[in-house]
Amino acid sequence: MALAAAGRVLLQAGSRLGRREVVDGARRFANKRVEVEADEAAGIAVMKLKNPPVNSLSLEFLTEFLISLEKLENNKNFRGVILTSERPGVFSAGLDLMEMYGRNPAHYAEYWRAVQELWLRLYLSNMILVCAINGTSPAGGCLMALTCDHRIMADNPKYTIGLNESQLGIVAPFWFKDNFVNTVGYRTAEHALQLGLLFPPAEALKLGIVDEVVPEDQVHSKAQSVMAQWMAIPDHSRQLTKNMMRKAMADNLIKQREADIQNFVSFISRDSIQKSLHTYLEKLKQKKG
Repeated sequence: MALAAAGRVLLQAGSRLGRREVVDGARRFANKRVEVEADEAAGIAVMKLKNPPVNSLSLEFLTEFLISLEKLENNKNFRGVILTSERPGVFSAGLDLMEMYGRNPAHYAEYWRAVQELWLRLYLSNMILVCAINGTSPAGGCLMALTCDHRIMADNPKYTIGLNESQLGIVAPFWFKDNFVNTVGYRTAEHALQLGLLFPPAEALKLGIVDEVVPEDQVHSKAQSVMAQWMAIPDHSRQLTKNMMRKAMADNLIKQREADIQNFVSFISRDSIQKSLHTYLEKLKQKKG
């Protein structure tokens, strides 16, 4: 099976990275970029993204995240996962532009396969996924949220969410687009994707990008109460329904996976795209300065 094979590759990559795992009692598994607070008795884990400064989806982060997720999925005691950020203010800034700039085609291919794997594993997970969005979440951060069964966002007008790839001079791939269309509808998605729009919480709620907006200090407690509501449903009926709703779209990527990787490598390697990324990265440097 393609997912299993890719998982083995990621596990091997994790070993190469020399990842460190520290267990605090029986509940906390602290990797370098992902922290897992696991309550086995309750069957719930909280996965906190902690890849400073903005939780960008680097190859090393993707590897650690997928290894952590696989551990939870392989433990039948766990039924639900809450995804959130260890750093309030930023859920995830999305794809790591440094993985897509100034590298060789083999690296681009490896990176894009890991991004695909992230989406497939989350989108098809049998576990209940509740996303507690406690900060800004553009591009790949938004994509992570869209894979979840229920999305809760902090009510802070400074926080935004959306697929803004076009503003960076790159194009959201078809499976980003499909996930977004299925969430907000075709015309809204077409408009937002072309303009690279980012939405504040109230607007994101209106469009269906998130399911609830709550005061910032209540995001985690709300995620816990929502998880309890979802866990009241028998797993077998919920999982079969989820698979029925999602399988066709996931299969569409699985069938075209290699072609999608080649399209990404070809696109990101273009001189014009590399120049656009260079320009954007220089602007970021100036802002930091």
